[in-house]
Amino acid sequence: MTNKELVAFAKKHKCTILDLTFVDVPGTLHHTSKPIHQLEDVLEDGAGFDGSSIRGFKQIQESDMLLIPDTASAMIDPFTEEPTLSLLCDVYEPVGRKIYARSPRSIAKKAMEFLKKSGVADKAFFGPEAEFFIFDHVSYNQGPGAAHYRVDSEEATWNCGNDEEEIGSLGYTIRHKEGYFPAAPADRHQDVRAAMVMEMERAGIEVETFHHEVATGGQAEIDMKFDELLKMADSLMRYKYITRNVAERYGKSVTFMPKPIFGDNGSGMHVHMSLWKSGKPLFAGNEYAGLSKMALWYMGGILKHAQALCALCNPTTNSYKRLVPGFEAPVNFIYSARNRSAAFRIPMYSQNPKAKRVEFRSPDPACNPYIAFSALLLAGLDGIKNKIDPGAPTDENLYHMDPKKLAKIPHAPASLGQALDALEKDHAFLIDSGVFTQDYLDDFIAVKRDEVADEMKRPSPSEFFRYYDV
Repeated sequence: MTNKELVAFAKKHKCTILDLTFVDVPGTLHHTSKPIHQLEDVLEDGAGFDGSSIRGFKQIQESDMLLIPDTASAMIDPFTEEPTLSLLCDVYEPVGRKIYARSPRSIAKKAMEFLKKSGVADKAFFGPEAEFFIFDHVSYNQGPGAAHYRVDSEEATWNCGNDEEEIGSLGYTIRHKEGYFPAAPADRHQDVRAAMVMEMERAGIEVETFHHEVATGGQAEIDMKFDELLKMADSLMRYKYITRNVAERYGKSVTFMPKPIFGDNGSGMHVHMSLWKSGKPLFAGNEYAGLSKMALWYMGGILKHAQALCALCNPTTNSYKRLVPGFEAPVNFIYSARNRSAAFRIPMYSQNPKAKRVEFRSPDPACNPYIAFSALLLAGLDGIKNKIDPGAPTDENLYHMDPKKLAKIPHAPASLGQALDALEKDHAFLIDSGVFTQDYLDDFIAVKRDEVADEMKRPSPSEFFRYYDV
């Protein structure tokens, strides 16, 4: 929309409140609001805020920053009592009015500009499959002498509620790893997921499919139709906002933690990717599984940098409780048309060249999508530039593979600390493009190292269970 069209849009929907939203470095959505009569002034001059109070932004002596709305992101917020116009914003420096280099949305914009300047392609399409859990109850706390977490679901066999009237009937519950596509009454969240989907569609997010996922306890997946990098990152932020608020309506809670339940499947975020130029797909060809050489090189770049990418695509200590060898998690940095434990899979549902894409399965939904998508694109472009061979595909069953042969396959880091080590050694592909800056990565690594150190110092409930009587 033009500014004039946006003002007319707000009047048409009788908006009384303007809500300005933006994303911090870890990927949390923030907002500030104004009366709607401030809209034209904000479109002209932006809205000031204190950047020193936002994680990863400014220091206290240089705190003033500006929010500049993106008119294309206009949405009527369905969760507010007052009619509210919600806009995603870019973050700018007030002096010189330059876009702020450390803002995640700025990084995604620079990644798109770099792609076009490269001449390789003019569009990068992304399609994330974000999984999440819908819990009926959650509580957690952490202190010097006590720590606990508890999640509960009336769907699950491990339901730990004691009040039968509170938790309902347990006759139809879902066993571990048997949650894929069950019908009601075992699946108790169809109405919740459907409400989420309808709010997404009203917000302009096109949904392709939705269903219960493999794990117990309300694990869900809602798949959006693929879109360009920046638009998809925007949509994923709105996706999280909508799922959380719809769950709240139903008295439930959503989490995008990769591994909230012990002994059952975690939540991943498989990312489908393809490059296009002048309206034509570039990943279809006559190579393995109908791919082009460019697609193979793109995968080669990501596989080469995969361990470093984990720091950005799997950025929590909890992420590595999902990425555990020997299970279904995609920890093996190989590619295959059939092998679902491979980090890369080539979907074979359609032979239409427009549908030809590659699917990177290691990321999880705890990542910041602006950062993760940008890093994946840059790694893929590095592969194309240097014609990096991804090696031969691996279609044999990894669970029956000779252990010596399996040991030679590169695999995901065992911890966030190891992923950060890899990023420290391998990040030239991120900064040589000018998309990421060295100081951004240095600060990101420092913050994440603090998280790792803090986690290592804390006793856990399982350690009490195992060692209290040692």
